[in-house]
Amino acid sequence: MAMGSTMHTFEVDLADVDRGVYEQFTLRVARHPSETAPFMITRVLAYCLEYTEGVAFGGGVSTVDEPAVMVRDLTGSLSAWIEVGAPDAARLHSGSKSAERAVVYTHRDPEKVLANWRGKTIHRASQIPLFAVDPALVAGAADALERRNALSVSRTEGQLYLDLNGANLSGALAEHRIAEPSA
Repeated sequence: MAMGSTMHTFEVDLADVDRGVYEQFTLRVARHPSETAPFMITRVLAYCLEYTEGVAFGGGVSTVDEPAVMVRDLTGSLSAWIEVGAPDAARLHSGSKSAERAVVYTHRDPEKVLANWRGKTIHRASQIPLFAVDPALVAGAADALERRNALSVSRTEGQLYLDLNGANLSGALAEHRIAEPSA
């Protein structure tokens, strides 16, 4: 018998000084058995750091035609395709063509992620930011993860500050770009 997803709840207090977004909201996140805690933490951070009207999680592991996080406008059109981890170039190309804006958040080595994309066709590649979350911050958050979570997220001047269930964590949120513009 296949294991089902584990539900995690996050009571989020967001202060994104860099974007001028200050919100409080509740997230219910289904964690698929194959999803690692660092990936899920990065997915939650991507949701928070892209928080705006119409933001939602994608369909998950079994839904190949949706990103990890997306933003739809009031008409239902896809305005942002937000990937997590290290998506392949073809997926990023397709996502960039499907939405007005594409972005990637990763907890992995950004140079390795970028190296996998170099020389490949990615629509509007030079316009797609890759945000690398400090791996120590992600690992610390993964260690503090529970089923019910109190999460405070602050971003200011490229730094992330988290309080997750009493664990105070901080680290850089470094922006990278794909060097070579493609199709």
